Amino acid sequence: NHSLEGDNMGIWLTLILFVLGLIMTIKGGDWFIDASIWIAERTGISSGIIAATIISLATTLPEFFVSTVASNEGFSEMAVGNALGSYTCNIAFIVGICALIKPIEIRDNFFGIKSVMMLTNLFVFFMFSKDGLVNDREGYFLLILIIPFIIMNILEHRQSNKRKNKIKGKRSIINKKDLTLNGFKFLIGGALIVYGAHILVDTGVEIANILRIPKQVISLTLLSIGTSLPELVTSLFATIKNQQNISIGNILGANILNLSIIMGASQLVSDQGLRITHQTLFLDIPMGIAVGLIFALTGILKGKISRITGIILLAIYILYLLI
Repeated sequence: NHSLEGDNMGIWLTLILFVLGLIMTIKGGDWFIDASIWIAERTGISSGIIAATIISLATTLPEFFVSTVASNEGFSEMAVGNALGSYTCNIAFIVGICALIKPIEIRDNFFGIKSVMMLTNLFVFFMFSKDGLVNDREGYFLLILIIPFIIMNILEHRQSNKRKNKIKGKRSIINKKDLTLNGFKFLIGGALIVYGAHILVDTGVEIANILRIPKQVISLTLLSIGTSLPELVTSLFATIKNQQNISIGNILGANILNLSIIMGASQLVSDQGLRITHQTLFLDIPMGIAVGLIFALTGILKGKISRITGIILLAIYILYLLI
């Protein structure tokens, strides 16, 4: 009985730590972004790259650190599970829920290009994974896939800037209080993300061991839904405020980053490359391709994601988690 009570205590403690790691990672991301946007505006760089890529980059920071930390600690199947799991969760779960609340009109001229880019990245990753290992050369190639995404973001931003007739950036006087506050947010936010990610990976491994389930399953479910919370929150607020374009752009961007920067970086920090399991090849990637295709095709052909599409995506996600 004592050992059972001890086990239960252990499980609760681990779960509390997991949630704590999650809160740290997400809150850290939040502060880090706020500070980055403030720095960008004050230095007048906000045109182009920062405004365009920062939201996707920001919401994928938790995935980035969780995957690279896991990979670096030798759990490369967790790194892959987290990035792939987030990809599927972003589309099937988040877009599904948002479409259920309110059908999503696609007003983004770049939706087609971005969704093709997202699916291409997944396909490239699939080709690299077929031999069961993503090696260094392939890791670098995945990183390079981010370049077309950045170029497209700059183009898109220029286009929207032309429409706004160049509202001048706020290169105002920087007061000491703001500078201190944002410097603090930037540093503390960054530290919280990194430490939170470490806690998430370690407790994730612990939970997997306690429940005797594969680490990959934990990273595809608990970790990936956890690290996708910033995307979920951003998208839900955007939906409620009728700014669904933000959420769609954010999710496409986050998914492109999941498969390029996050997989690429996870590969490079791992001693033995990224190990790809059977489950990744025969379940996780096909699932990602399926939900990606449904999302991209309905968006491109119908110009909207309807409630029915939302229900289909959610149903697929629940089925996937059950499998």
